[in-house]
Amino acid sequence: MTSVVTAGGISVTMRGAVVEAGETVLERLVSDGVPAGLRPGASRPEGGCRAFRLWGPDAAPAAERGLGWLDLPERSKRLLARLAGIAGEARGAGLDRLVLVATGGGATAPEVIGRHAGADLTVLDGTDPQQAGAVLADGRLARTLVVLSSRDGADLVVDAHRRIFEGAFARAGITGPELARRFLVVTEPGSPLARLAEESGHRLVEASPGVPDRYGALDAPGLVPSALAGADVARLLDEAAALAPALGRPFDNPALTLGAALGAVSATSSGRGTGHGALVIADQEAGLGGWVEHLIAESTGKQGKGPLPVVVEGVEAPGFGAADGAFRIMLGDRPGEHGAREDAELGVAGPLGAQFLLWEYATAVAARVVGVNPFDRPDVRESARNTAALLRAEEGGAPTVIGRAPAMVAGAVEVHDPGELLKGALKGAGSLPGALDELLSSVPDGGYLAVLAYLDRWGDADAAGLRPLLAGRGAVVRRNPVPVTFGWGPRYLDTTGQYHKGGPPNGAFLVVTGDAAADIPVPGRPYTLGQLHLAQAFGDLRVLRSLGRPAVRLHLRDRVDGLAQLAKALTS
Repeated sequence: MTSVVTAGGISVTMRGAVVEAGETVLERLVSDGVPAGLRPGASRPEGGCRAFRLWGPDAAPAAERGLGWLDLPERSKRLLARLAGIAGEARGAGLDRLVLVATGGGATAPEVIGRHAGADLTVLDGTDPQQAGAVLADGRLARTLVVLSSRDGADLVVDAHRRIFEGAFARAGITGPELARRFLVVTEPGSPLARLAEESGHRLVEASPGVPDRYGALDAPGLVPSALAGADVARLLDEAAALAPALGRPFDNPALTLGAALGAVSATSSGRGTGHGALVIADQEAGLGGWVEHLIAESTGKQGKGPLPVVVEGVEAPGFGAADGAFRIMLGDRPGEHGAREDAELGVAGPLGAQFLLWEYATAVAARVVGVNPFDRPDVRESARNTAALLRAEEGGAPTVIGRAPAMVAGAVEVHDPGELLKGALKGAGSLPGALDELLSSVPDGGYLAVLAYLDRWGDADAAGLRPLLAGRGAVVRRNPVPVTFGWGPRYLDTTGQYHKGGPPNGAFLVVTGDAAADIPVPGRPYTLGQLHLAQAFGDLRVLRSLGRPAVRLHLRDRVDGLAQLAKALTS
């Protein structure tokens, strides 16, 4: 059985059992008045405000603040003339290299837009000192404009990089009014970062108040850095605007159809007795899959519910067989090309701007079906609080947990296991392959393993290869396949980190940290960038372990040798 729904340049193709399941949910959504309530303009007072109540009374305040994203395809057009002027001034001043410092959706959406456009945009959303050091040392500082993007204006990552860049500019003789012009701030009105911008003379572009970053791809955090890097953001808005009229329709509405399908799968596949409930996302669209993974995980992974979104290089991947509960999604750019794959249960194709709006709408609908508030992220804050507490407790010294002796050292790899999860495997002459096999065996039935790599996602890119190796190894050491996800730390904290802590309690975690060749002091703060990096890893580990999640940390004394050793251990 095949169903195809098209509108506004978007094509959603479904095959198999998901068609019937999605249609059943779709009928209920239409009966409940969801398309009438969740449409552009519905969040305005004259729209009746019915959309605020779609996720229940407890979620209504967050929905009232956050539903402004529905109107962004039109409202954000008022930014275009100003962005063109800023971009022209930057080019006229010789500032042709753009660095974006942001976290969460403020980083992932511009990165997708930049890749899609072939724009020169450097995104710093992590705290690994090797990664930051590479940006500072590439010889382009004199031509650099830094965009600081944080909705609440109180992000430790953004604060640290702002201070580091200020120091680097000052050492290069860039001071006074020229220094002020080297930063552009994107934040909500009245935030601490907005006040700093006003005091320092930085140019300020305000984000729409209350819109969560993951729903703000078409808001200032997504558009400002993209436009300054040379992307055609007017075209993105036009693409989204072409889809917008379909969002209020009960039928021939690809976003509602997609949301119904995701909701049907999500509501019945939360990893408890129905397989691991994975949404396997095969990405053909320049990184869009990572943004979709972030959007779904942070919106639906809470209260022990939600599907597990995983981005893979191909639809078929170890540990993700259809018989194991995996639901496969193919992302593409042109209807009829990628969206009609015979081996995908669901294909989504269309221009990037329309896909942003499509997925935001569909994810909000899926959250209603699952029964969660798509606009909060209650389990993200605890990791941030732990990080801040670790840094305060040590007064700038390395967090105490760093000094604990490893349970085992194998060449360049230390195994840290304070919960003694691997006690049996490490007893006597323990081995690294044995420890990894024990960790894979600890994954609950119907669960998953998450690899969380606090490394340099550019210089240590080989770490991403651990995901398929662990998935393949898991298929050997266990009777049931083990789905494996991968995330860069601390990036995942503001993306899939909500799911890991708030979703179904069936995950096991492998955290990978590593020695850096050189550290970077954070001016005005009693800690270095490397210490902040490790404090973020340990802060999240504390939360995971407090929730009873199996979690082991590997520390690489040498990153290159350690990653090679891990790859060898997984293929031995």
